[in-house]
Amino acid sequence: MFAVTILGNNSALPTPERHPTAQVVTCNDQLVLIDCGEGTQVQLVKYKVRRSRIKHIVISHLHGDHYFGLIGLLNTLSMLGRTEPLFLYAPPELQQIIQLQLDCGASVLNYPFTFVPLLPENTGVIIREKDFEVSYFPTRHRIPCYGFAFNMQRRKRKLVPEQAVAYGIPAAFYSRLQEGEDYQQKDGSIVRNDWVTLPPAPGKRYVYCADTVYHEEIIPQIQNADLIYHETTYLHDQVIKATERFHSTSVQAATLAKMANVKRLLVGHFSSKYTELQPFLDECRPVFPNTDLAEEGVSYII
Repeated sequence: MFAVTILGNNSALPTPERHPTAQVVTCNDQLVLIDCGEGTQVQLVKYKVRRSRIKHIVISHLHGDHYFGLIGLLNTLSMLGRTEPLFLYAPPELQQIIQLQLDCGASVLNYPFTFVPLLPENTGVIIREKDFEVSYFPTRHRIPCYGFAFNMQRRKRKLVPEQAVAYGIPAAFYSRLQEGEDYQQKDGSIVRNDWVTLPPAPGKRYVYCADTVYHEEIIPQIQNADLIYHETTYLHDQVIKATERFHSTSVQAATLAKMANVKRLLVGHFSSKYTELQPFLDECRPVFPNTDLAEEGVSYII
């Protein structure tokens, strides 16, 4: 299972219907939380996301709409008796902010907590798990800001049953063939794995582009991705304001998706000035047809 669930799709100011940025990426049995705007833990409960399965949290940058919900979530996990380790990846200043908040409340997290600073000189892979890895890369915003690329690996090889039968391999060994093992026959001869299996299907890629002004240097990071999330804070008639504030417009996000040959585009981080979101699709789809709104509570399969 590889999917992203939108918890918040708004920019700086929350509205009764839309919340600041937060997403959960499901990678089989693990969850990774991307950003943690105000109200994230309420959204986790509302959409029945199992907080105990969150092992990694990544924070793109230190504008409040991307992390003001974090200390509440960390404290809640402690009060719920969490014992599993939690890893937080964020700009280095956040470590001091969290510690100050805990110290002022005489609070202690009752689970192993590891902070990993995101530094511009160390971009690359930060999370390596059995089925997936996550890397980070810089975007262009008013303060240091990073996007995150999720690569989901399909490790099991594809069995060719008729070949396995022809070599007399018992069915009980098939799962080991899919893991890449060779088979030794009774006479000691070896049936090589690639004689009876095919390579695994290509992996899937999801890229979260975070807050950024339009810049084509990001294209190598999103090239050929199965799904990308790109901010569209403004409609395109506000392109000057978007540029001044280091944000992007609907048409700009769609243009990058087209140039990078991605398969699907999600747009979000909408300014609270907009009460209707359909105009974002109306502007994106003529440029890049396979565009959808990042709707809160919806899970998008990758």
